[in-house]
Amino acid sequence: MNHTLVIIPTYNERENIKPIIDAILGDYPEIHLLIVDDNSPDGTAALVQEKMKDFPNRLFLENRTKKSGLGTAYIHGFKWAMARDYEYVFEMDADFSHDPADIQTLYEACAVHGADLAIGSRYVKGVNVVNWPMSRVLLSYTASKYVRFITRMDIHDTTAGFKCFRMSLLRKLNLDKIKFVGYAFQIEMKFKAYLLKAKIIEVPVIFTDRSRGQSKMSTGIIGEAVTGILKMKLKSLLGTLEI
Repeated sequence: MNHTLVIIPTYNERENIKPIIDAILGDYPEIHLLIVDDNSPDGTAALVQEKMKDFPNRLFLENRTKKSGLGTAYIHGFKWAMARDYEYVFEMDADFSHDPADIQTLYEACAVHGADLAIGSRYVKGVNVVNWPMSRVLLSYTASKYVRFITRMDIHDTTAGFKCFRMSLLRKLNLDKIKFVGYAFQIEMKFKAYLLKAKIIEVPVIFTDRSRGQSKMSTGIIGEAVTGILKMKLKSLLGTLEI
């Protein structure tokens, strides 16, 4: 896994940040990890700085001045990775909803099986979600089906946030033209990869809801996704969507 970077955006993740760093960098001695922190008031960044002593030249921290959204945090991380010698770049959450053990499988989907984008999918084989209330399972599952219907992407988990990109695909995307900052960011990245005819592979994973810290999901984020996807699809049909 040389030349592989995992990006984790954080905001108030002090309960999870040290364990997730240890789990990733301890299990994968060749991987690098970048934390993009949005000025967490709970001191998340300070804990990352402490762990940097344990993993010199493998753990990195980018401090942003304010909470600016998931999408912009990942774009910041992608640009950071582009300036360095990485071939594979992961998106991953800090709260263990994405199992570090699945990094290997997603990596192999790209490095061995030739995917430009590997998706850790909750819905490619049934519904693999643990500890979510049924209302949230139904919301997430229905949202993925809605996006699939609107965009016509052959992807079961269109809203998944656990992904591995081949750097060559990221370089084809104009990251300054990514419009969404919340929930819909994950959909936009997949849709634009799909329009570029990228090879996309879904890898079945089990998603486990966080046991520590608070979710960042809100009705505003969901609303952005519902209306934004329709506009994005329309622009693609009119040939005005900037990729």
